[in-house]
Amino acid sequence: MAELDISTRHCIVEREGNVLIVTLNRPEAKNAFSPEMLLGMYKAWRLLDEDDDLYCAILTANGDTFCAGMDLKAGAEGEHRSTEEFMELMGKVPNVHWRALLRDDRPNKPLILAVEGYALAGGTEILQGTDIRVAAEDAIFGVTEVARGLYPMSGSTIRLRRQIPYCLAAEILLCGEQISAQQALDFGLINRVVPRGESLAEAKKYAERICANGPLAVKAVIRSLREHQECMREDEAMLASDELANPVFASRDAKEGMRAFKEKRPAQFKGE
Repeated sequence: MAELDISTRHCIVEREGNVLIVTLNRPEAKNAFSPEMLLGMYKAWRLLDEDDDLYCAILTANGDTFCAGMDLKAGAEGEHRSTEEFMELMGKVPNVHWRALLRDDRPNKPLILAVEGYALAGGTEILQGTDIRVAAEDAIFGVTEVARGLYPMSGSTIRLRRQIPYCLAAEILLCGEQISAQQALDFGLINRVVPRGESLAEAKKYAERICANGPLAVKAVIRSLREHQECMREDEAMLASDELANPVFASRDAKEGMRAFKEKRPAQFKGE
């Protein structure tokens, strides 16, 4: 893997083939959010959007805690630690923190999550901005803001009830309690539970399978999954879906995929 120059002290951004790997790197503070972490994530997601040779990304973390969310110790002490670059960026992009945390303007390619250890509060909120989720068997989840007298501002009151049954979302949000990896799997919040230490390796397997497919088709599917919500009338959603499908079927990749199927060989997609 090659580390990219957009990395920061608290967020390592690397490239492995067609996959971007984003690693939260503040283990001494349980990977609680910091300006440097948010800056690295923001730049990573923008790169993923802009680079046609990147097909998907994996979000993971160093240490035994995936992410504890907001730095409550800093908040309680009234500290506002930040970097000059991040503050300048906030002046130009007011929602830069929400874009970093996958609440607003998510990148237009698949996001795979690899969780080891605790993913609480913002750690579970950022989970809801990803598409495929792998967790170690000892991972712990929870939107715990109400237990601190806080509100989950990263979108859980909206997204969680759309991703899992309403009553389960209400239980998680209102009780502010922790749930195990197995419970998260049973709830439908994550895709797979793996042995401790293997979440990143499993996430890379998902990335490899995604990268073997047509990139134009993958981007169109992601757009449909995210934009065509249950609140849309079915006929309107179908028309919107057709608008995404038509350019894909007219692409060179589509012709290559059908030709490769006929010739019984792996397709060589070029994103064209």
